[in-house]
Amino acid sequence: MERRQLEYFIAVVEHGGFTAAAIALHVAQPSLSHAIRILERECGGKLFHRLPHGVALTAAGEALVQPARQVLRDLSTARSLVREVLGLSGGRLDIVSQTTLSVDPLAELLGRFHRLHPKVSVRVVDPEQGPAVAQMVAAGQCELGLVDASVSTADLRGIDLPEQEMHVVLPADHPHPAGETITSRELAALDLIVTPPGTETRAAVDDLCTALGVVPRIAVETAHRAMIVPLVLSGVGASLLPASMARDAALRGARMLSHRPRLLRHGRLVWRSGPLSPAAQAFVDLASAPAQD
Repeated sequence: MERRQLEYFIAVVEHGGFTAAAIALHVAQPSLSHAIRILERECGGKLFHRLPHGVALTAAGEALVQPARQVLRDLSTARSLVREVLGLSGGRLDIVSQTTLSVDPLAELLGRFHRLHPKVSVRVVDPEQGPAVAQMVAAGQCELGLVDASVSTADLRGIDLPEQEMHVVLPADHPHPAGETITSRELAALDLIVTPPGTETRAAVDDLCTALGVVPRIAVETAHRAMIVPLVLSGVGASLLPASMARDAALRGARMLSHRPRLLRHGRLVWRSGPLSPAAQAFVDLASAPAQD
């Protein structure tokens, strides 16, 4: 079983068919199909059901996906470790992160990381919901993950990240009394712009309303986070946002209020047991160290 065969196998899985996988890999489809047939012969059975439109994994194929991803990840780590010993720079780091944690603190961490390691290429994946982050790291699809601390990550190693405060943003002309704070009951009485169930900020809103015994007044539910601030500015309603996003909204004209009591959240940086690539280890070390002013 060769690395190339496993790369082709995973490409077919991720792209849903031989044609799309061949295009993504920049190889001829007959070459890819031939490599998969050899892999199936070595494994002793079919890995894919060939369908009129695409493919589906057989039970044997399902069993191979996670080990194949881990083998490829281990090979990548081995190459990176050798490069480090030889004094070579570069490499790639794959991180999966919930959206709000991507904004804060991941963006700031990546800024610091890039200044220290400018030749490392970073890919950030956004599955939105926390359980998917843990699953992708556990499956070897990404080496590191940023996930809300409320999500179970029992099978992964990790560190807690600093707490971040969440704020409420309102349209500039909203009739909420003058001042810089808002209570839970006042927030629950507002028309709200929220993200879908299962997302971190939606869970915060739902938990707050459940504690009060009320149903949130949802004006707009959207998975498109780029819409939230424009919706607030256009007068649709209020929204609960991480501090960095709330500050950006305030710069664009929204009112930014602090919740009382403070709404605090923190994430975790997680990874699988075993050796990390030099790039991933450097990122973990940076995230573990206090930020330098």
